[in-house]
Formats: sequence, C-alpha cells, structure tokens
Amino acid sequence: MVEILPSILSADFARLGEQIAALETAGCRMLHVDVMDGHFVPNITIGPPVVQSLRKATRAILDVHLMIEDPDKYAPVFIQAGADQILVHQEACRHLDRTLRMIQSEGAKAGVVINPATPVAMLDDVLDVVDYVLVMSVNPGFGGQQFIPNALRKVRQLVTRRKERGLQFPIEIDGGVTRENLGKIIDAGVEWVVAGSSVFHTVNPPAAFEEMRRIAHDATTVRV
Repeated sequence: MVEILPSILSADFARLGEQIAALETAGCRMLHVDVMDGHFVPNITIGPPVVQSLRKATRAILDVHLMIEDPDKYAPVFIQAGADQILVHQEACRHLDRTLRMIQSEGAKAGVVINPATPVAMLDDVLDVVDYVLVMSVNPGFGGQQFIPNALRKVRQLVTRRKERGLQFPIEIDGGVTRENLGKIIDAGVEWVVAGSSVFHTVNPPAAFEEMRRIAHDATTVRV
C-alpha cells in the first residue's frame, strides 16, 4: 500500500499540532521529520524536543530523517524522543552496517538514504539489513526544490535488486514531489512518498493530502 508522508519541514510551526491533527483526520498514518544540523546540509531545523512534542500530539508513525554528520550519536536520542523510524545517509555513515543494526537494536526501524549523486550500488551490501530505503530526488537541505528525474532510474534499480534477492523493504522518495509527477513516481515502484510543499503550502493541507493519496491509489491500480 502506498503511503503519503507529509513533511513537517513545510508546515506552519505556529500551527503544527493543529495541522497534524487535521491530516490524521484525513487518514494520514505517517509523518516525515527532517533533522538538519547545518553541517551535513546547509540548513538547521529541529531537535529531539520537537520530536518529543510530536510524539505526544500524534499516533502517526514518525519517520525521522537525520541529515546530520554524527547519526551514531544522535539516532538513539531521537528514538528515545519518540521516533518510530530513523533514516541515515549512506554518505554520512562510516560504518553503515553497524549504524543500521544499532538503530534496530534501539527499537526503531532503520532506513538508509542516498543522495542524487550516490549510485544504488553503494547499498548492495546492506539491502538485506535495512528496513527501508529512501531515494533523494532533490539535493538535501531545503524544501521546494525541483524533482531530479534520475531518481526514478534508481528506484527501478532498487525494485530489480529487491526482486532478485527476495527482499521486502519499502522504497521511499523525498523531494520535488507534486500531483503532476506522483503517478510516474508510483509507477516506478515507490511505496512511501514524502510530500512537503505539495501538502502544507496549499490552502487546505488535508484536502491536498487526500488528493495525493487518490492519485497514488489510481497509479497503483494501473501499475498492478
């Protein structure tokens, strides 16, 4: 089943609890939380206290995306704060296998992310370890960027590897997703779709979420 994950990076933080509650009412089951440290990416966003507050405000799965230089140090802190899933970048992990297993040992699902310039082959030796894989379809650090089409080729490569090796990990995509390109994204094999501006930068975020979920459902039906 395809999931739309609204990214709170694009939300109105003065109304964050209200907006999340409205999305939950519309059927949202997963939220994407971007954590940036100003070093791995040129932006600073939120820390564990915000995740802790989110955990109190929602029953949705919190998909925490660590765009930081020291994920080994901070992943357990975010898990303790309430993260259900932790994403770490292949580019930031010196010992990726160990990092993923550490996250799982702390009680969270472990996902790995690859940037636009990182080939899928860099993940070959951890695909049997990960719980899910995220393909960045923009360069990380800022919302509102244009989708990089080469991301779909990477998604197809992951689909092929998953099938050949008899694995089950979901494939997630993040960056530049719109109502116009969502069908192609689903057709390529993506199951989890992060959407920021396309949901929160609209007059009615719950309605935008529902529309994206409808488009994804229709595309899945066609794909099957």
